[in-house]
Amino acid sequence: MTASGKNTRLSFFWQDSEEEKDDRVTMFDVVNGQMKENIVIQQLIVIARLPRSLAEKTRLGDYYEELVYKSKVLCSYEAITGLLLIYPTCLLHVIEGSRETLNSVLKDMAQQPKSVLLEAKIVFMGHDLQSRLFKDWDYKVLKANQVASKAAVEGDEEENTETLVCSVLSALQQLKKHLATGAFPEEVLDENPELIISQNILEKLMSRDDFMSPQQHLEIYNLPLNISVEIGKVDPRSLFPDI
Repeated sequence: MTASGKNTRLSFFWQDSEEEKDDRVTMFDVVNGQMKENIVIQQLIVIARLPRSLAEKTRLGDYYEELVYKSKVLCSYEAITGLLLIYPTCLLHVIEGSRETLNSVLKDMAQQPKSVLLEAKIVFMGHDLQSRLFKDWDYKVLKANQVASKAAVEGDEEENTETLVCSVLSALQQLKKHLATGAFPEEVLDENPELIISQNILEKLMSRDDFMSPQQHLEIYNLPLNISVEIGKVDPRSLFPDI
C-alpha cells in the first residue's frame, strides 16, 4: 500500500545534515516559478494506542494514505516517505519529510477522537537526515500471529527507555538494508518476520512518561520567541562618563 501518487522530556536527535537537492533547473522551471526547493529532511517516529473497538484497521491505514497523498499534492516538490505499522493494540508511524509535513501529521493525530486513537507519543524526531529510510510511504496491518511470537521470546526484562528507543531505531535500520533491493516493506516483513518491531516494545514505550504527546509538542513549537527588547541597547552616558 503506497501513497506515491494515486520541561524535561526525553528526546533523541540525529545531528548529521544533508539537504535533498536537485541542481538541474530548466528555463521552464524558472519562468513558471516551479524551481525545486531545497528541503531539509526530518524524521518523526510516533506511537499510539488503539482502542479495542477499532475493528477495521485497514480503514485507518487508508485514512493516513490519503492524508499523505494530499500533502504530496500540496507540496509537489517534496518527497514524503515513511511506514505505518498497525498492530493489534497500537501503531508505529515513521514519516520523513519537511517540518511542515511532520507538523501536519502531529496536528492530525492530536485531533483524532478517542474512538480512533487513545493516546499518542513522540518517540523520536531526527533533524537534517543524511538519507531516508524509505523510498515511498506505505502501511501494513500486522496480524496477531506476526507480533506474538517475538514478544514471547523477549521475556519481561525492564529495559530503560533509551535502550527501548535504540532497539526501535536499530530494527528500522535493519529493515532499510532489506529494502535496498527495491522490495516493498510489506513483502519484506512477510518474508522476514524477525524484522517486525515487537508490539511488546511499543507497549513498554507507551507506559513511559518520558515522551511528549503531539499536542504538547505543537504547543511548545508554536510558542513565540521571548526576545528581550533591551538586548543590544547601550546607554550613551556609559560611553562618556564625564559628560
